[in-house]
Amino acid sequence: MFGWLRTWIRWNITGDDAPPPFVEPLPQDDWLQTGRVIRNAAVAVVALILLGGAGWFALSHHHYNWAVIVVAGDWHAEDGSATKAFDNARRDVSAELRDAGFNDAYMMQFSARPDLDDVIHPMPSTSDGIAQELALLTGETPEGCLLYFSTHGAPQGMLLGNSLFSPDALANIVDATCGKRPTIVIVSACYSGVFVPALEGDNRMVMTAARPDRSSFGCTQDARYPYFDTCVVQHLPAAHDFPTLADRVKACVRKREQDTGMSPPSEPQVSIGRDVADRLPTW
Repeated sequence: MFGWLRTWIRWNITGDDAPPPFVEPLPQDDWLQTGRVIRNAAVAVVALILLGGAGWFALSHHHYNWAVIVVAGDWHAEDGSATKAFDNARRDVSAELRDAGFNDAYMMQFSARPDLDDVIHPMPSTSDGIAQELALLTGETPEGCLLYFSTHGAPQGMLLGNSLFSPDALANIVDATCGKRPTIVIVSACYSGVFVPALEGDNRMVMTAARPDRSSFGCTQDARYPYFDTCVVQHLPAAHDFPTLADRVKACVRKREQDTGMSPPSEPQVSIGRDVADRLPTW
């Protein structure tokens, strides 16, 4: 500690020819150096956290340029009065799909009462309009297809405005536009299981709200959504993939029907092709 003092005496008193003494840093200099090291380390740690967080966000938030069609096929409740249930489902399912990573630029919404929505401005729900828009969207993006319908149904098909849309008619549109692409078709309607045989395929996933011979529930005047759509909106954010969503929606619908005493159970249907599971979006 006192080496610098001996050097000073030798240089100034004895006249030794010695280089200028090395002065040991004062204690406060040590503290400044230590603080500098700590500060640099803290900056490095914060940078790693921020970079790691950005990397995690990028890896965990996928983006999909799929052609997406979301349709509200009717605006009547089961008793014939007006209801917003189908349009609420159309709007909010679309929002959840956007949040899951589907590109809004390739998403089109349809409504049986488009004049009532002056925010989104959906197109009229017609089979020709859906076919034309899906053809345009698949011409703009080479990725998969997703079609979602919320409406009333019958053993012969589902309602689009004032027309009945048959399983074969929908299958023809999907075949012509989506072809061999990975494709998801979801039909929320009574008797919607009738669509499964016409739509299923190796590159397809099909979900329906009911068996071919069963009604689904929740299409009342004051309902926010039908039961099936309620469960889709509720579980889509945390499901992270469509097979998991299908399982959770089936369990959710079963519980809602039991809690409200609805019978016989609708028994939602799911078909997943052998070649499509690994090509389905995750979020």
